[in-house]
Amino acid sequence: MTLLADEDLPFDVSKLDRLAEVCIRVGLNLQPGQELLVSGNVQTLPLLRRISAEAYRNGAALVTVMMGDDELGRMRYLHGSDESFDVAPGWLYEAMAKAYGSNTARLAISGEDPMLLSDFEPYKLARVSKAHSMAYKPASKMITTFATNWNIVSYPTTGWARKVFPDLPEREAVSALAEAIFSISRVDADDPIAAWAEHQETLTARQKWLNNMDFDALHYSAPGTDFTLGLAEGHSWKGGSSKSLNGIICTPNIPTEEVFTTPHAERADGIVRATKPLVHNGTIIKGIQVRSQEGRIVEASASQGEEVFLELIDTDEGARRLGEVALVPNSSPISSSGILFFNTLYDENASCHIAQGQCYTKCFKGQIGLDEEKVAAAGGNSSNIHVDWMIGSGELDLDGITKSGENVPIMRNGEWAYE
Repeated sequence: MTLLADEDLPFDVSKLDRLAEVCIRVGLNLQPGQELLVSGNVQTLPLLRRISAEAYRNGAALVTVMMGDDELGRMRYLHGSDESFDVAPGWLYEAMAKAYGSNTARLAISGEDPMLLSDFEPYKLARVSKAHSMAYKPASKMITTFATNWNIVSYPTTGWARKVFPDLPEREAVSALAEAIFSISRVDADDPIAAWAEHQETLTARQKWLNNMDFDALHYSAPGTDFTLGLAEGHSWKGGSSKSLNGIICTPNIPTEEVFTTPHAERADGIVRATKPLVHNGTIIKGIQVRSQEGRIVEASASQGEEVFLELIDTDEGARRLGEVALVPNSSPISSSGILFFNTLYDENASCHIAQGQCYTKCFKGQIGLDEEKVAAAGGNSSNIHVDWMIGSGELDLDGITKSGENVPIMRNGEWAYE
């Protein structure tokens, strides 16, 4: 792999400057004097450098970068002992948790080749994933409780581009992926910051309507899906920007099209079918269908990658229950692009989705989310994983069920009905 100079990149690098600005000013809303921890693959270096420069221009006290490499990531599976698949750097994640608890902002750049590990045995991937999830808990808890301002964004790496656009030559594939990222992230607008402010107004209106309705449950109806999902007591819908516990308003995902909340871990009943593939641990999982009873998955299958999905939902006790429900219109920019990104950050924002595992404790009213016992009592799920999979489409009808039992249309044919 060769790292290209800016002048050799097959896309408009000025849009990388805009993306870095959006990450720092909208995504993180980085404050003067704040430290920043950034991670990314070596191929993301052009964006890493711009983010670092933009952070310092906005008053960052220190930018610390953690950098990975695709080939290094394969070394353990190629040459490691069997025992190595159960080891994870807990010391590192404890240090990250300490940093977040000390007001360090967090930014991750995704762009991994979705098939990087596809040629390795699923049981090895599952063991590494489980060890990582357990060790990462101190740091992931700081993210799911929104202890600090954080953001995730993407960069068009070659491996990812080849998967998304397999029929194009490599440079053309990277260029096409870059243009899709720039458009969907709104950095090709004349004023990206203003474009994000306008988009936030739309997301805020949707979450306000849902919060005012205060639904008790949701009912999904679509081909292969007849599913009722109860919502946690005292749940609160969020969307786009939110205030973290350190008092900073940030937008965690660039891009984002969803409004989301916490479901009740013991109130999922019926059958639900995936509408898009899920990429997990280098495996494409297609045709997921599950049946839940009293919140827990009791039957699960997939037309492809079933073994990996079954390993995922057996990670721990909470992995068979839901921790997030999110609503996205079928006409979202990502869905309208017609591109399957094989990247959850993008594909989840093309479709209504649910997530196995850990809930977001910020999705509660008042002080509930600050107390683990209150979160559990309200129905919030606890797990070492949080994995989204997509269930929305242009054929989805979604109703909100009020506490008095009335059904109110939320979506019809995948679009907002109340709007």
